[in-house]
Amino acid sequence: MSVRKLISVASATALMVGVAAATFSSAVEAKTLKASHQWNTKDVRHKMVQIIADELKKANVGIDLKIYPSKSLFKPKEQWAPLTRGQLDVTAFPLAYAASRHPEFDATLMPGLVKNHDHAARLNDSPFMDDIKAIINKAGAMVIADSWLAGGFASKKKCILNPEDIKGQVSRAAGKAFEQMLVGAGASIASMPSSEIYTGLQTGVLDAANTSSGSFVSYRIYEQTKCLTAPGEHALWFMYEPVLMSKKTFEGLNKEQQAAVLAAGQKAEDFFFNAAKDLDKKMVDTFKKAGVEVVEMTDAQAQAWRDIAQKTSYKEFAAKVKNGEALINKALAVK
Repeated sequence: MSVRKLISVASATALMVGVAAATFSSAVEAKTLKASHQWNTKDVRHKMVQIIADELKKANVGIDLKIYPSKSLFKPKEQWAPLTRGQLDVTAFPLAYAASRHPEFDATLMPGLVKNHDHAARLNDSPFMDDIKAIINKAGAMVIADSWLAGGFASKKKCILNPEDIKGQVSRAAGKAFEQMLVGAGASIASMPSSEIYTGLQTGVLDAANTSSGSFVSYRIYEQTKCLTAPGEHALWFMYEPVLMSKKTFEGLNKEQQAAVLAAGQKAEDFFFNAAKDLDKKMVDTFKKAGVEVVEMTDAQAQAWRDIAQKTSYKEFAAKVKNGEALINKALAVK
């Protein structure tokens, strides 16, 4: 069920509670919840969580959301376990980080499944995401705001448009599914976090890399590359990075508070949809200003990459993940 649908249910319930709930919430001391994420306070993902905190304060339902940015409370990949146990209340979290516990989550960082931001929005209310969210819920968490971040390719050798363009280049890939696809196209892989891409390009360890639009700018990759393949309308790189809440926390709130959380999450989601597009534009503008050539794939070029992904990433996912093939097919069915 999407966040928007959840709001409708929660709002109806809250109306039934009515004045009694409002009187109760104002009579008790505000409950402080903890939110954690890995980004600095200038990042749009922090701003997304800040919107939720601000909206909850304005709702005056007895919730104070305290944010711990920049890995100050938990390390990035260590947030999932405390969230599902109720030791952490809220996180902005790249879901693929938890794929070691739930392999299905690798489908949310799978090449070519999401084509552009509008397509991502349609996926949010699809059977594909219903399955992903069912796994999240069963584990002890829930989505309060959907968000997808786009990305692209950059190279210091040549523009990467067709699969043959990556042949012979040493590339950093975001996630094992992308590594599998790039190897299938003839690339060599050097694995490293996005924070090390700049040095990798500078020292000759890397010829190319793919990562998010935000990381391309924040890590100044434009200083070390000749060509950027921007997401455009036919992107290959999208990563699902929702705002999650512990189910234990949510179930401990009264109906009015739950409705306020979902409404705040929807406002944050709406903000991020436009902010993510702005990140892509900022990346393009920044690279062009630095003298880097900027290109976008055509539908045919993107399909050539998806054909390779079908034989590599998708095939591997289907073989190793229970119901993996069905999950991929549900995503591909969303046009």
